[in-house]
Amino acid sequence: MFEINSTIEGRQYNLHKLEQLMKPKGYVIGGNWDYDRGFFDYKMANDDGYQFLRIPFTAVEGQLDTPGVSVQLGTPFVLSHVYQKGLDDHADSSNMSAAFNQFSEPEDPDGDLDEKYIQMGKDLIKELESLLSF
Repeated sequence: MFEINSTIEGRQYNLHKLEQLMKPKGYVIGGNWDYDRGFFDYKMANDDGYQFLRIPFTAVEGQLDTPGVSVQLGTPFVLSHVYQKGLDDHADSSNMSAAFNQFSEPEDPDGDLDEKYIQMGKDLIKELESLLSF
């Protein structure tokens, strides 16, 4: 993981408006959100795993599943998830579990980052700073 200092850190936005600005640029709200926090993810590549620019946010007014919620952005970071090749030794083969746990565990959830992804993350943050400078 590599943190990127940014002027967006600490700024507050209406989540719906933020989504309207960021989604056309390729950002999605990651599936690991909770009622009080979540992440915007930008998938940069999938070279031997997945490389993401991730922007954390926390609810400051309301909960994430309610209209009009305001969020505060955290420190952006670049992250690499390296997945196992082949079968997962710890996979559960029951039908119910298989419906939810069909993917192998990460080989390294915080893999080494190539400098090109760090630079790409910095460039994406500069673009995002311009986009969010209203």
